[in-house]
Amino acid sequence: MARQLRFLGVLLFLSLIGTTSVFWAYEHGVNPHINTHGDTLWWWFVSSTTVGYGDIAPVTSMGRLAGVVTIIIGIYCYTNFIAITADSLHGMTNQKRLGTALVKAKDHLVICEYTAFADELIQVLPHYPELARRELVIVTDLVQVQPYPQHYFVRGVPISPTALKQASIAEAAVIFVFANVRFVDPDLKTLHTVSRIRQLNPRAKIFVELANPELELARYLGADVTILPSRDLLESVLKHRALDLSTHFARV
Repeated sequence: MARQLRFLGVLLFLSLIGTTSVFWAYEHGVNPHINTHGDTLWWWFVSSTTVGYGDIAPVTSMGRLAGVVTIIIGIYCYTNFIAITADSLHGMTNQKRLGTALVKAKDHLVICEYTAFADELIQVLPHYPELARRELVIVTDLVQVQPYPQHYFVRGVPISPTALKQASIAEAAVIFVFANVRFVDPDLKTLHTVSRIRQLNPRAKIFVELANPELELARYLGADVTILPSRDLLESVLKHRALDLSTHFARV
């Protein structure tokens, strides 16, 4: 965008210098309405914006040619300025919905991957005061737009340092990492994600879903990471029972 704006600015500047110079050279002394350089500048602004007041009009062939060039460049530049501005405003007003805004939160709750289990957790958050009082950030590329308007959304792969930093992961207090079954071995990807998170935030309480809780590599997670077996999560959903987090957070 900055490059486009620079190009349009340079093009308008060249039009200003070039066409006003030609207009002054051929119209001054011939056109009774051109007495000062200010008259020429006024003609350029009116012509480049295609307002066309008609108070100053060229009377020579070269003056008319300068007018044609001014109008063509003006239409091109100003319409592009408007289009770029509109796109920029649209992007700014939709950053939160599209997951491109930087999340400014502290001691918040982060959910990595928006899966069915993640959604079940979101539904039962009101039952846990320790979680419900925190701002929630959902980090995922499984959906294109903000799934819950009351919660923050970061569109990206949770393993990405850029997405994690956008979610202010370093300031989070509680983090849930759910398995993404799109991967051949979701547990390895999940462990990798937890490792990335730990590098950015060594103090947060982390809950991680594993299809195979007995996975040998899981021993590297550390004692401060709680494993949520996929089977237990599925059983809680099938029984319409809230996720059992009572040993970690008090329920209302």
